[in-house]
Amino acid sequence: MTSFTTNLRYCDGSLTEIILETACTIPVSVLRDSPFNLPWGSSVVARVLATNNYGSSDYSLNGNGAIIITSPDAPTSLAENTLLRSPTTLGIKWTAPSFTGGTSIIDYRINIAEVDGNFAVLATGVVSTLYTVTSLTSGVTYQFKIEARNSYGFSVYSDILTLLCAYKPEAPSAPTTLV
Repeated sequence: MTSFTTNLRYCDGSLTEIILETACTIPVSVLRDSPFNLPWGSSVVARVLATNNYGSSDYSLNGNGAIIITSPDAPTSLAENTLLRSPTTLGIKWTAPSFTGGTSIIDYRINIAEVDGNFAVLATGVVSTLYTVTSLTSGVTYQFKIEARNSYGFSVYSDILTLLCAYKPEAPSAPTTLV
């Protein structure tokens, strides 16, 4: 069921000139607060009426609507996936944000830097909460941070994970006897 509430505070039609096309902007904070109290992810539609000195028209049909959304929270629990470690590979994993901003998480963006270096985007469009970072340099310490994306945009960065790219040594050669 769709119900409507009149809002004249933001869209009072008090324009003094004739305008063929009008727009009305209602801040999301107004829709989230009393009297509306709409949660994130709510669908909002509008309808309007025209008024002049002779009276008011019938209401328009419902507008095309919108969903109240915002950026998601950052991913959490960024950690190493130790099963994927090799001399030049590190595995990372994280937990999806609990607050998605009112719409589903689309994907993640992974950022990488060497310690004390500048972060750069390593991967975009990652749909899993697991990722294997390949072609790393053994002995170098890397930092990672993740962003989640919904239809509104990207979250802030997750906490930074710092990992040394290192692996257990290979078995030494068989010993030889010197005579």
